[in-house]
Amino acid sequence: MDLDLFHRVLHSLPSLRWTVSQVLALPEPEATSPSLLFVEGLVVAFCKSDLSFSSTSVDFLLTLVRALLLLLPLLIAIAYLTLIERKVIASMQRRKGPNVVGFFGLLQPFADVLKLMVKETIVPSVSNRFIFILAPILTLFFSLLGWSVIPVSSGQVFVDLNLGVLYVLAVSSLGVYGIILSGWSSNSRYAFLGSLRSTAQMVSYEISIALVIINVLLCSQSLNFSSIVNFQALSVWLIIPFSVVATMFFISALAETNRPPFDLPEAEAELVAGYFVEYSSMTFALFFVAEYGSILLMCSNFALLFLGGWLPFSALFFSVKALLVVFFFVWVRAAFPRYRYDQLMRLGWKILLPVSLSYVILVSGLLLIY
Repeated sequence: MDLDLFHRVLHSLPSLRWTVSQVLALPEPEATSPSLLFVEGLVVAFCKSDLSFSSTSVDFLLTLVRALLLLLPLLIAIAYLTLIERKVIASMQRRKGPNVVGFFGLLQPFADVLKLMVKETIVPSVSNRFIFILAPILTLFFSLLGWSVIPVSSGQVFVDLNLGVLYVLAVSSLGVYGIILSGWSSNSRYAFLGSLRSTAQMVSYEISIALVIINVLLCSQSLNFSSIVNFQALSVWLIIPFSVVATMFFISALAETNRPPFDLPEAEAELVAGYFVEYSSMTFALFFVAEYGSILLMCSNFALLFLGGWLPFSALFFSVKALLVVFFFVWVRAAFPRYRYDQLMRLGWKILLPVSLSYVILVSGLLLIY
């Protein structure tokens, strides 16, 4: 590999990005973080030491390294999100919460993972075995797929897609398939009813989320997350003029992720545990990770769209803002009782949908006038 090729690979994204960029007209990649450039430089230097590596192999390895650098911190964050939730709810209920495994209970997530790994995976004899096992894998895959376009700081993003917002909406919609397949393949009435509830709920509130985001897109004139954050840097955080819209986004995100008080698919008094009632061990854990991954994704979207993302400085501010939204997710679970299903549908179709559509018309009119 010659020196020119070395510099080209070191300072650019893999060839997959350039293929997509030709189709979707992506912008030029922004400056990548020094730590990421250092890791990519190590990969390229290793490949240079072995002449059997082609440029395609180097691109593949760089893509793999970038994916691991994205997924490993994300999975650790999901694990500790469960601990944060249990600690916050325990504090609100005047309990201690997990405090035995490790100092202050910090090793509790790893103990939970170990427990799920050593448990037996039970597949019902009357289920469709292939789809039963495929469903949690699909759910987790689509839950993690949206993170590829989430920028945690300026230039720190796996793919800086021009249609990033549309991509996240499309990928989050695909998560319905894993849920409906899990309920159908279990051959259980409880699981099937839970999956139908979840599908209807997610489809209903996706419309409200899309209409809410349109208000942000109209102001920023872009579907790119980085451009939306840069727009807020030049003007004001959009939660200030769009406080009502941000509240509707938060409520819709609760329903979209099946979180209390909208956790009707998992209503234990009626459906035992909802669509994953027949799952155990690691198959159950995949659903669990997918749900909390979706929660983090929605909180990150909220931070990018309304709280200025990484502004004013770095990824640390982005993390703090996302954790603040996570706290409100947990607080709602501890403070509010579960809705009835008819109340859930009424809120989505008769309140949030008309109000969000009215805001789209209002913002469009104001932008045309001014």
